[in-house]
Amino acid sequence: MLVRYGTSKSGERVEIARIYTVDDHHITRDQVDPDALKITKRLTASGHQAFIVGGAVRDLLVGKQPKDFDIATDAHPRRMRNLFRNARVIGRRFRLVHVDFAGKIIEVSTFRSRDGQNSFGTLDQDVLRRDFTINALYYSPEKEQIIDFIGGYQDIKEGKIRALVPLEVTFEEDSVRMIRAAKYAASIGFDLGSKLRSKIKKSAGLLSTCPPSRMTEEVLKILASGNSVAIFDLCRHLGIFPHMLVEINRLFDADRGLAGRTMASLSKLDAEIASGSESLPRSRLLSALVEPLLTIDKDHVGDRSELYKELFSETKRLIQPITPPNNDVHEAIKEMMLKHGIDPPPKPRRRRRRAQPEKK
Repeated sequence: MLVRYGTSKSGERVEIARIYTVDDHHITRDQVDPDALKITKRLTASGHQAFIVGGAVRDLLVGKQPKDFDIATDAHPRRMRNLFRNARVIGRRFRLVHVDFAGKIIEVSTFRSRDGQNSFGTLDQDVLRRDFTINALYYSPEKEQIIDFIGGYQDIKEGKIRALVPLEVTFEEDSVRMIRAAKYAASIGFDLGSKLRSKIKKSAGLLSTCPPSRMTEEVLKILASGNSVAIFDLCRHLGIFPHMLVEINRLFDADRGLAGRTMASLSKLDAEIASGSESLPRSRLLSALVEPLLTIDKDHVGDRSELYKELFSETKRLIQPITPPNNDVHEAIKEMMLKHGIDPPPKPRRRRRRAQPEKK
């Protein structure tokens, strides 16, 4: 292990960061997605800093294969757009870069400050705007080193989740962090600790103001994780599940049998994900979640189109407040109908609005 020192305001020599070498962490660059390596290599060759960050570093340290390899750099979005022809800039408040490798997207973000203005910053500032210490490690593939400013490396070794932002404000700042904390605890067996656990239970109501788009993203990530049963169980225990899937939670409270059947369905989904090499479509995730809650009786099917409309409407109601694309809902219903031996009707066509004649 190496140590990076700096000077305090009083002129004293102080430790700024710890740098772990490959002899410490045993992660090698061949464990990193080759396309992510291409990005970091080009950025560093162009005079920029570039690191694999967040969940990818955490997962590699606990022996898991990351699903995504996000990158952080000091290069600005416009500069990256010039470096990578297969890149596009997204976002309104803080612009990110998506580099597309034949449909596989690698997200690259510019170091950000914590001044509340979504402005660019430096490496040591970027670390302070992350949610938990275990997600605030920076891995350099070129040097095969991990830079740790806040003790996240040791927290991973000890298997504990520690909020980087003070507990008094962390969930007020971003309520989705509660879901992520539960996801990490259930997926990799890390300890939330009594203070963090208590704070989540007290702050659960903050999730009711979470934008539907963000809640949709988090719920779909849980369904695709291969650990959905364990994560949802912990979310229910922490009191945050009622704010994630409001109507489904109401049904669970009213009928334990429904809860049991839904968890059995999700258990099969988890097993399917664990045994498969390819990502499942979102429609499969949605059908596993809602099918146990729907009544699809082959012997009492009248008009297939009417049945489809009823299932579509009921599915949209059940999954509130999440709002996946209607096409994913359509494919989920199609899958469920076929499973019950019912031929689904053709996909409804969108009615085009007629252009209004210009007034003279």
